[in-house]
Amino acid sequence: MNTEYLGVILMYVLTVVLAIPLGRYIAKVFNGEKTWLDFMAPLERLIFRFSGIDPKREMNWKQHLKAMLTINCLWLFYAFFSLLFQGHLPMNPDKNPGQTPDLAFNTAISFMTNTNLQDYSGETGVTYFTQSCVLMFLQFVSAATGIAAVLVVFKAMRDKVTDKLGNFWDLLVRSVTRLLLPLAFVVAIILAFNGTTTSYEGKATLMSLQGDTLHVSRGPAAAMIAIKQLGTNGGGWYGPNSAHPLENPNYLTNIVENVSIILIPIALVFALGYYLNRKKLAWVIFGVMTIGFLVMQVTSINAEVNGNPAIAHLGVSQPTGAMEGKEVRFGPAASAYWGICTTVTSNGSVNAMHDSMQPLSGLGQMFDMMINAFYGGVGVGYLNFYIFIIIAVFISGLMVGRTPEFMGRKVEAREMKIASLTALLHPFLILVGTALSCYILVHFPNINWAEKPSAWLNNPGYHGFSEMLYQFSSSSANNGSGFEGLGDNSIFWNVSAGIVMILARFLPIIGPVAIAGILANKKFIPESAGTLKTDTTTFGVMIFAVIIIIAALSFFPSLALGPLAEHFSLK
Repeated sequence: MNTEYLGVILMYVLTVVLAIPLGRYIAKVFNGEKTWLDFMAPLERLIFRFSGIDPKREMNWKQHLKAMLTINCLWLFYAFFSLLFQGHLPMNPDKNPGQTPDLAFNTAISFMTNTNLQDYSGETGVTYFTQSCVLMFLQFVSAATGIAAVLVVFKAMRDKVTDKLGNFWDLLVRSVTRLLLPLAFVVAIILAFNGTTTSYEGKATLMSLQGDTLHVSRGPAAAMIAIKQLGTNGGGWYGPNSAHPLENPNYLTNIVENVSIILIPIALVFALGYYLNRKKLAWVIFGVMTIGFLVMQVTSINAEVNGNPAIAHLGVSQPTGAMEGKEVRFGPAASAYWGICTTVTSNGSVNAMHDSMQPLSGLGQMFDMMINAFYGGVGVGYLNFYIFIIIAVFISGLMVGRTPEFMGRKVEAREMKIASLTALLHPFLILVGTALSCYILVHFPNINWAEKPSAWLNNPGYHGFSEMLYQFSSSSANNGSGFEGLGDNSIFWNVSAGIVMILARFLPIIGPVAIAGILANKKFIPESAGTLKTDTTTFGVMIFAVIIIIAALSFFPSLALGPLAEHFSLK
């Protein structure tokens, strides 16, 4: 067990050690400084020339949002029709059929929004064409969309008075060519050399040791898994995701994939410090995020390592911890660590089944997604945190009798209205969605929606409620993981989760970008003795308190009905 703990510590330390220089590199790239990947510039110029785009044309915040929403709308239609008719498209050696309209709707939105909630089984639900040319493509550009959005906010925070916030297309393309693509290439090479499949051939026919004939799915999985992890996407090539031995063959690949989950979200925090030349502010933000992350990690790892209390009451020893739903290759500690890493970001990949974990682990995973700001998704993690900063600045200013200011700009009623609405949207989507599903399950258990509501849940009682709560938490956090006791491939879940995913993706981007753009246009006020400092430990404590209070007030009743009630029922 000590070895398992050392493995967890190694993964986190390695992540931070890599994230600091990566953050410096990201700041250099988007500051226009020379980097070793400048040889990608001709490719970028070719893309812009082919697209008829002038990357030097400055945009204001409204033009950024218009460009982002327009291109994402086109990607959505491309993905939807590709999935609908994939059975008639090339690169389909296993003859997988097209998806139903409701499933194609859910899958297209899911990957376009960086959620990757998979209501299908990876190797059988899509073809090599849609895996490679649709879903993998969306994993790159959806992550790049989040990075481009956060860089608009960075620039608005840095420049004193401006409405010129760079060019969305330039930020989008360089996010892919200078960051995501090179890192994904390195990770894919490591995975391929450790046994992850890279073939475009169809299923392999093998003979088992028992003499049974097996048909094993293959495919160019290593490339997809690399960007799945680095882009906080999470959509796996195989149905069991990274619990599958061909998707995550050994402990080395487990380390590489796990580090990849939180590497860029942490690096972007350090990039903020280098980009603004405010390293102290970056360390305060990193500290707040890390405290929240570690609280969840300690709780979850402790619960999984100590085993199931109900089994312990039977007098059965659990020397290896709670192993239900986990791979022996990784054990309970590494599985719990991954579970929190993947939900504290918007990744959603799994190396163990979350539905089988202890109630406190499920609570931690859900609470991570409900907060959605401790590291968070690529780019959007800081955007969510930025909303809490604005709220904390406003409250702190009122408490000490000073005009609320952040980065030299007054935070006034308009910005607070946007921040408040953005902060309330997340609990609204989760709680209303969960309440609606509970109402339908109770009052219309036999309504014909391809699958009757009475068949949604494999687990009754507290855990069944948790399955539905988790589904909407995952959809609203653009996470994509699930408590897979839930029968989610039905018209209700495909459509309702799809609507939640698209609202939860773009409105929380629009809010922070709008606030940053409005503040950037205001008169810059130099710091003075009366300025409320936001790069101090005291202000960090204030942000943490605001986050916890908002999340606790919003979600504690629902958590008490689900994972908390289940936990105490095991005692």
